[in-house]
Amino acid sequence: MLETVFFNLFAGLSVLSGMGVVLARNTMHSVMFLIFCFFNAAGLFFLLDAEFIGIIMILIYVGAVMVLFTFVVMMLEINTARMREGFLQYLPLGGLVAIVLLVEFISAAVSGVFSSGAMATADHLPQSVNNTVEIGQVLYTKYLLGFEIAALILLVALIGAIVLTLRTRKDAKYQKIAAQVGVRKEDRMRKVRM
Repeated sequence: MLETVFFNLFAGLSVLSGMGVVLARNTMHSVMFLIFCFFNAAGLFFLLDAEFIGIIMILIYVGAVMVLFTFVVMMLEINTARMREGFLQYLPLGGLVAIVLLVEFISAAVSGVFSSGAMATADHLPQSVNNTVEIGQVLYTKYLLGFEIAALILLVALIGAIVLTLRTRKDAKYQKIAAQVGVRKEDRMRKVRM
């Protein structure tokens, strides 16, 4: 009973925060809604006795990836007014996709798969099962190549985010260290007779 209440709470807040990510006008508000969505998804993993995945979701996604998103959003200085100029031309296609998704959701809801008798219940694992050991054995044996490819993709994304922030801006003043080190006293001082 209590697990069902918490599941409905976490799932409902995940859906609402996901809608907030898409519907928020401010980019930073979207990032904050996404952080809230990750916390709720971690809560769902805790309910499924997958504590390791829940903690990893909070540490990696909220602690690292979302900080990176926040810095990239703040550094890019996106002109949202210019991006929204052509919004109405995509409205018919977006409306069609929304209607198709709504029909799929409604047909899935009334199909009977989600009735109380047909839903499977998650059994709790005994205390002797260690989630970290089980995930590590599968991750570093069967899925090692995919794990390493994902790590390389994240490394490329991190380098790309750093490169995006290194562009030169015309309204900022920069230090030219080579010019400062290479200066001669004859260029800076002159004798004046009084």
